Amino acid sequence: MLNRLSIRFRLNAALTLLALLLTITGTIGVIGMRASDANINEIYSNQLASASLMGKAQLNAAIVRTTLDRAVFHPDAADVPAIIEKANAYRAKSEGAWKQYKALPMTTEEARLAAEVEAKRAALFRDGIEPLMNALRAHDAAAADKVVMTVIPPQFVALSAAVDVLDRSQAEQAKTAYEGAVARSHAFLMLIVGAIVVGIAAALGCAFGLHRAISVPLSKMLGHFSAISQGNLTERITVSRKDEMGALTQGLIDMQHGLIRTIVTMRGGSESIASATKQIAAGNMDLSQRTEEQASSLEETASSMEELTSIVRQNADNARQASQLAGNASDIAVKGGEVVGRVIETMSGINDSSKKIADIIGVIEGIAFQTNILALNAAVEAARAGEQGRGFAVVAGEVRSLAQRSATAAKEIKELISDSVGRVENGSTLVTEAGAVIDEVVVAVKRVTDIMGEISSASDEQSAGIEQVNQAVTQMDEVTQQNAALVEEAAAAAQSLEEQAGVLREAVASFRLPTAGVHTEPMLAPVVAKAAPAASATSAVPSPVAKPAARKPAVATVRATHKRPAAPVRPAAAPVQNAKGAPAMAAEPKPGKLALAAVSNDADDWEQF
Repeated sequence: MLNRLSIRFRLNAALTLLALLLTITGTIGVIGMRASDANINEIYSNQLASASLMGKAQLNAAIVRTTLDRAVFHPDAADVPAIIEKANAYRAKSEGAWKQYKALPMTTEEARLAAEVEAKRAALFRDGIEPLMNALRAHDAAAADKVVMTVIPPQFVALSAAVDVLDRSQAEQAKTAYEGAVARSHAFLMLIVGAIVVGIAAALGCAFGLHRAISVPLSKMLGHFSAISQGNLTERITVSRKDEMGALTQGLIDMQHGLIRTIVTMRGGSESIASATKQIAAGNMDLSQRTEEQASSLEETASSMEELTSIVRQNADNARQASQLAGNASDIAVKGGEVVGRVIETMSGINDSSKKIADIIGVIEGIAFQTNILALNAAVEAARAGEQGRGFAVVAGEVRSLAQRSATAAKEIKELISDSVGRVENGSTLVTEAGAVIDEVVVAVKRVTDIMGEISSASDEQSAGIEQVNQAVTQMDEVTQQNAALVEEAAAAAQSLEEQAGVLREAVASFRLPTAGVHTEPMLAPVVAKAAPAASATSAVPSPVAKPAARKPAVATVRATHKRPAAPVRPAAAPVQNAKGAPAMAAEPKPGKLALAAVSNDADDWEQF
């Protein structure tokens, strides 16, 4: 039944029981201490005070008697009144102490005995002390002697006897109170000892119970853990409890079963890994060889691309120079057109000036004709005048001669001017035609300049494209070399993986498993089943990089189409395409399958990387 109780409940119950016993023990101790304090207080504040006060009252009464007895020996002394006052003072002290005593609590017997003492005290002071004082005040020596000798002694003896009886009664009461206090202290001590014994027994019982509930199951589980750590999984673990230790034991059983399933699975998986690792190693060796051949082909391609880059760069420079020369010719043609335009304007001005000169010559010719007519008229008039007009006739003849000569010269000039105007008109026409031709030349030169500019720009773009292609080929060469290094590393990793698989097989073989009861499925069984065809296909397919000439069309395609920088190459990010366009292996293999999924592909997966 106890096995069904949880350890938490047991711990809480044990701690609660111990706390309860500790509380009981403390309570008993506190009650005992309070009772002891009450007894001590009773002894101190009642019995001890009673004895002290009663002693003070009796002592002060005796001092009163002694003081008065001294005065009796010298009744006529001058200090008798002072002695009487002193005696009254001691009497007052005695009365005060007795009143304090009477105020204390007391038993019935003590009250009765205190009443007897009080009566005898009253009789002593009434019949003995006061008469003695009166006699001393009256200086009556005989009366004083009589009181001292006959009255006071028997009364004082009776008072002393009553006080002794009261003292004995108080001593008996004190003894009784002390014995009761001792008995109560002993009883409380026994109760405390009993509570301590019960607490120790309860603590031992709780410790024993917790030992059985925790230590024993833990020892058993430690033994199971030790067996599991040594590779022994054949021990049978049973659950016989319903508490936390039972749950822990059940967890240990589940862990053992999980380890058994894991180890069995790992055995099958290690065999599959070893087989697939061999296939990977073979594929990596073949891939390494092909990568090296591809690297050599890329080096040749890079060399050819460098030569092509040099040629294209030279063509681009020549096209740039031709474009500059065409631009210069276009500028010169434009300037020629402008000059011809200015010539056309000048010829037009000359034509207009020639026309104006022709008009002026016509005016001169008309003036010469009129002058000739006037000269004829003058000659006619001179002939009519006879001798008187002979001199005028000579002048008129000269003027007529000059007019004729002027008319002849003007005619010749007119002919020349007419010929010049015709030629200027022809020159203007030719200059206009030359201007039109120059304009056509300028347009043609501009078109040639534009074409040469386009040729130069295209050459620059072609040079840049070839440079990019060259960079891409160089980068491909570097990436291929990196791939070769990675393939070598992958081969080394595959060999290391094969060694680790062997170590894993040896490690798994060290576990002892039960013969039945655990069902597992081998890991990577389908992958191993397809690994052999893939390996045969790998050895059967020839390497395409054995013929570098087969890559020239691809290079030409790159030259024609590549116009921007190649993107950074990530060897492990994108799937490698085979000859038929199918990915050879996944870019990021899923965890748990390593990279063995590539082994299960078709035979074409190993044709080209």
